[in-house]
Amino acid sequence: TTAGTGSEVTKVTVITDVETEEKMLIMGLSAVPAAAVVDYTLTFGKPFRLTADTGLDSLTHGIEAYVSRKANPHTDTFALSAMRLISNTIRRACFDGDEDAREAMMLGAMHGGMAFANASVCLVHGMSRPIGAFFHVPHGMSNAMLLPEITAFSVDNAPGRYATCARTMGVTAPDSDDATACRDLIAALRQLNRDLAVPTPASYGIDPERYQAVKDTMAEQALASGSPGNNPRQPSTAEIVDLYERVWA
Repeated sequence: TTAGTGSEVTKVTVITDVETEEKMLIMGLSAVPAAAVVDYTLTFGKPFRLTADTGLDSLTHGIEAYVSRKANPHTDTFALSAMRLISNTIRRACFDGDEDAREAMMLGAMHGGMAFANASVCLVHGMSRPIGAFFHVPHGMSNAMLLPEITAFSVDNAPGRYATCARTMGVTAPDSDDATACRDLIAALRQLNRDLAVPTPASYGIDPERYQAVKDTMAEQALASGSPGNNPRQPSTAEIVDLYERVWA
């Protein structure tokens, strides 16, 4: 139990083909439990890095479910709740570990899982999976590496949605216009990564030659996953390669 994936309420699991170094999804109702006991006290001993990475994964679930082309009023309710809960408590959960923050993170993770299980995820997750498969970067961390840059890439195609994310997360003034709110959101996501010591692919220690050698394959795998098709801005393979280069350092 990590207050991260929301797997207890989703129909999704992931396996890695170790021969092709590709992460693939298994989806279906057979992966959904009949009941889930969500106990936030099981997260009390979780260390900083795991708390941060799984929490950032949940935040990404909320944001991507809300801006997804498959979003709907039902999923919006859970996505907005996840963003609100997580953005308000993730730093306290990481640095203080107090009970209220742990409880809010657990609820936010569950709501994020319910949101993305029905609205799907987008470009961040599509690009994250190959980084995990090739370089064994923890999933939430690779999402966080990508989230600010991909948000900047996508905002112009759904400014109202991203602005609502910013207002819900409390990172912009409630009466700010959409353009200002979008800029504030990108800045806030970059600051959150700094506060929670999220590394870049370079500072994580990924071999630069290997990264350059597989970036085209990673882009192809990202597109093949289907997740980028839900993104507000539809990326080409070349644009995904460019995004991998931009997040490198």
